[in-house]
Amino acid sequence: MSFSLVKLKHRNDFGDDWYIQIINTGRHFPRPFRKKSLLQVSLSWNDDTSWPYLQIISGGGTLFGMIFWVYKFGFDMNIWSRTWTWEHLRKLENETV
Repeated sequence: MSFSLVKLKHRNDFGDDWYIQIINTGRHFPRPFRKKSLLQVSLSWNDDTSWPYLQIISGGGTLFGMIFWVYKFGFDMNIWSRTWTWEHLRKLENETV
């Protein structure tokens, strides 16, 4: 079984994004617990500005989630949700334009 307590990631995509995932399960766990994270948080500082907004999410693979954005600062939090995949981000970073 694949299991990790904490994963950290930094990404630069139109600004800086920092991600943290706490208590991740892998694909070898039984179905209700497969590829889930207890807590996922991201902080962003974007190059472009945006109008402020708040979005509350429940369902669709997430017990509870929240997205908050003001000016250039973004905050995203998910409790008991599908694990964000880094493989997709790695593929995007390796593509040439």
